[in-house]
Amino acid sequence: MAVPKKKTSKAKRNQRSATWKGKAAIAAKRAMSIGKSVLSGRAQGFVYPVSETDDAEA
Repeated sequence: MAVPKKKTSKAKRNQRSATWKGKAAIAAKRAMSIGKSVLSGRAQGFVYPVSETDDAEA
């Protein structure tokens, strides 16, 4: 079983955590941006299925 040779410093641990959380924040921002563009009808380069039954109801 793999065991670390030395204790990881708090700074390294916090840096790794900050990077991980930063990636999540960027992904959430992109998802929100794509969602807004789809709802406004200005989506370019993003393909999403549109069912014909939804168009008839609206």
